[in-house]
This record gives sequence, structure tokens and C-alpha cells, in this order.
Amino acid sequence: MTGMEFLPVLFMVAGIVLVAMVTLFVSSLLRQSNPYPAKNMPYECGMDPAGEAAGGRFRVQFFILAILFVVFDVETMFLFPWAVVLKEIGLVGYVEMFIFILLLLVGFAYAWLKGALEWEA
Repeated sequence: MTGMEFLPVLFMVAGIVLVAMVTLFVSSLLRQSNPYPAKNMPYECGMDPAGEAAGGRFRVQFFILAILFVVFDVETMFLFPWAVVLKEIGLVGYVEMFIFILLLLVGFAYAWLKGALEWEA
């Protein structure tokens, strides 16, 4: 492969960077800059932040819930292509996906039993 084959990709990347920089520059010229304490205060669900979240510290439960969401979202991404080719892969593919889902359910049950899904007020 020669360097000339990558030239269109380089032009595309340069164009994207240029458009992003121009957009940020023009928006910085056009926007109003009027910061005040109420505007810079964190906003959470229409209420003033209170407790630990007011100082920028979040409980571990937020992060555990986010990780669990990502795990089950990735599971869904694996299920769609598997469902499309299920007839071609036959019984072996079916059993492998069953084992995959079973392992994820064991992890879900473990998280549930450890109380990772319990939300304290």
C-alpha cells in the first residue's frame, strides 16, 4: 500500500478538524459571556444539589449502576448479530449464546444479591 491511498482519509480528517475549529471559533465570537454564581451552579433534576453531590462527589452506586448498564448494553449488541445468523450457525451457536446469557444472568444475580441495584435515598 502506498501513502497516496490514504490521502483521501487525510483530507477527510483535516476537513473535520477544520470544520470543528471554525465552529468553535465562530460560536465563541457570537455567544454572550455572562457568568454568575447561579448560572455556574450544578443543576440536577430541577433541584438544587444537596449533600455529597453538591461538592462534586458521587456515591459508588452511580458508577456501579453505569457499569451494569454498559454490560447489559453490550449483551444486547451481541444478541442482534447472533439472531440474524441463527439459522446458519445451528445448534452449536444456539448453545454458545445460551451459555453467554447464562453467565450474564449469573453476574446479574450476583450484583442483585450483593445489593448493587438497591438505591438508598
